[in-house]
Amino acid sequence: MSERVYLQPIGLAASPQGEEGDCIRLGGGMTYAHRFAAIVRREGVVVERWRFTPGSAAETLARLPEALGAEAETQWANLRMAHPPLELGARTVRLDQPQVVGILNVTPDSFSDGGQFLDRPEHGRDHAAAMLEAGAAIVDIGGESTRPGAPAVWEGDEIERVIPAVEYCAAMGAAISVDTRRPAVMDAALHAGAHMVNDVSALRHDPRSLELVAARDCPVILMHAPGAGDDLHADGDYDAVVFDVFDWLRERRDAALAAGVARERIVLDPGIGFGKSLAENLALINALPLFHALGQPLMLGASRKRLIGALSNEAPAHERLGGSLALAIAGMNAGVQLLRVHDVAETVQARNVWRGLRDAALTDFSQLL
Repeated sequence: MSERVYLQPIGLAASPQGEEGDCIRLGGGMTYAHRFAAIVRREGVVVERWRFTPGSAAETLARLPEALGAEAETQWANLRMAHPPLELGARTVRLDQPQVVGILNVTPDSFSDGGQFLDRPEHGRDHAAAMLEAGAAIVDIGGESTRPGAPAVWEGDEIERVIPAVEYCAAMGAAISVDTRRPAVMDAALHAGAHMVNDVSALRHDPRSLELVAARDCPVILMHAPGAGDDLHADGDYDAVVFDVFDWLRERRDAALAAGVARERIVLDPGIGFGKSLAENLALINALPLFHALGQPLMLGASRKRLIGALSNEAPAHERLGGSLALAIAGMNAGVQLLRVHDVAETVQARNVWRGLRDAALTDFSQLL
């Protein structure tokens, strides 16, 4: 009989003093949680659920079946884990507040800005510089569209698209991630000056990717996508999407660790929009705090995605700024460390205001009266 446990934050707080200190700091960030659910799932069905606070955590975890106790204790420690910064070349990206990752697509067919920066490299260079000036901590460069129905790209073509962008971003001193699922592209980009791999297949597309990332000792983002082949959106059949994606990411994290990837180099991404319905995407976003229980920094990539259009009278991709900011703020409230976005300046401004509110909450003692 298969049983699994999940420790899900279900009550967030602006500051610990509002709950008389009975809070934890999620993932070492600026979000505090004071109520939790310990959920036991057996053969895909939730069979037990207990609510608790940090003050009653030991008592609640002791009620769990013995076989689940060690995993529950690990998840409880993971929820409170402060993550070390990402060292990306000469840049250090701290993970104690949300950081903005700017998207640079050098493709002819991306859903949002396909072709804009591929055929006119001077425009790509200007766009990268503008994102860095606006406050992007990382530039994420991709040479293959992963929208539904997009054709696969030969790795030689992908390398020809990506390397010039990596080189001009490296010349600016940028921290660079390369958005690819092919080890040859990863290797060429890392040699050209990239610092991190962002793999939408979570290092499944080619078995050599795990070995390469471990050997290069570079940070890697493992994203959930249900499809195992060229179509990353296929096979999106879930019993309960939140728990299924959690389990899947745990397995990919463990596969990376077993291959020799250092724990502090792994970032996880729930893969919003990849093989998921509108309802499933919304469920994942609402449950983002749970994913801190995996003990890794989190990335949220929801910018301009289809779910925004579905909730906004089918607004086209270039008219989804408001929805993108709403989802970015949802990620910040959930303690997500990395926000992958198209609209860097606007998201940085939203992040700065959000942080101001968080800082003010920490120094507001009126709640104690």
